[in-house]
Amino acid sequence: MKLKVSRKEFIKAIQIAQRAISPRSTIQILEGILLKAKNNEIVLISSDTEITIKTSIAAIVMEEGEIVVNSRLFGDIIRKFQGDTIDINLDGTSMNLKCEKSNFHIQCQLPDEYPMLPIVEKNNTFNISSQELSDSIKKTSFAVSMDETRMVFTGVLMDLSPAKINFVALDGFRMALKTVNNPNENTTSAIIPARTLNELIKVLENEDVNVCISRNMALFRTKTTEVYTTLLSGEFFKYQGLITESHTTICTISRVNLQSALERASLLAKEDRANLVKFEIEEGFIKISSNSEIGNVEEIVESKVEGGNLKIAFNSKYLLDGIKIMESEEVRLYFTDSVNPCIIREDDEDYLYLVLPVRLAK
Repeated sequence: MKLKVSRKEFIKAIQIAQRAISPRSTIQILEGILLKAKNNEIVLISSDTEITIKTSIAAIVMEEGEIVVNSRLFGDIIRKFQGDTIDINLDGTSMNLKCEKSNFHIQCQLPDEYPMLPIVEKNNTFNISSQELSDSIKKTSFAVSMDETRMVFTGVLMDLSPAKINFVALDGFRMALKTVNNPNENTTSAIIPARTLNELIKVLENEDVNVCISRNMALFRTKTTEVYTTLLSGEFFKYQGLITESHTTICTISRVNLQSALERASLLAKEDRANLVKFEIEEGFIKISSNSEIGNVEEIVESKVEGGNLKIAFNSKYLLDGIKIMESEEVRLYFTDSVNPCIIREDDEDYLYLVLPVRLAK
């Protein structure tokens, strides 16, 4: 292997590949990035067996070859170089890296034991803009479960129908649902690990993403990068049944004012294990209160209220997580009674956030 490559472009490609490197890997070869130099291109491949990333950049390749380099060390060296162009020369498993007056020799590993790229059957494919995909991930992935004994809920459901895609995350206490209008020929679903999606949005640029879903794998592909992931197996909750259309009380309220009041109330609420905040909804306002052994707090927030008065309580963290992710000036809170979920919507009609209340002692 002998080549010249732009340092700036190489740094970018290495950072993308490092997204799939696990710091806790017990397999030495997976601590490395597989480099393949061929046809005036460098391909970088990385994997932790659950996520695999392949990305490529242009280079001047004088001699073809492939080798595995330690991800952390190699990335640190490339970032510390100061010139514009890096010369790479491989002799067996010894790599020479030159950039201006800097000259490194590092030992590498043969690629024989590096895992092959996953095979993804191209049965269900569709295109989605990177903006729509990123927005859908950001508005749902925060609501997945952290409980690994319920692995199916640690991922985001992509529920495809011929007219749209629903991105759904829930953890038993709240649910986030983002709908993307996307005419396609698919009727299928897949549960994508949240970690994969959160790494994916860090490598997306302003371009369309081709998505391919097979029985146990998914592939997200752009012009230069491919992200492979294993899917979570199991049956997802039938989320549509949680969304009710009839409501007894609807509150339209400033998002910023509601968020600020909840953040202040949660200062005391988080001193209690339940993070409990109580809502008393009356004509023209919502009174938010919290009590703990340390003290109590009461906030009055002006609101347009349609329907009857209501007393209801929530875990303040779950409310704030959803409201913080919204962007519109006003949000609407839909209530049925004190024991059924509250549905929160913003100007984006294709997004909703649902929170289960906490039952109050009689």
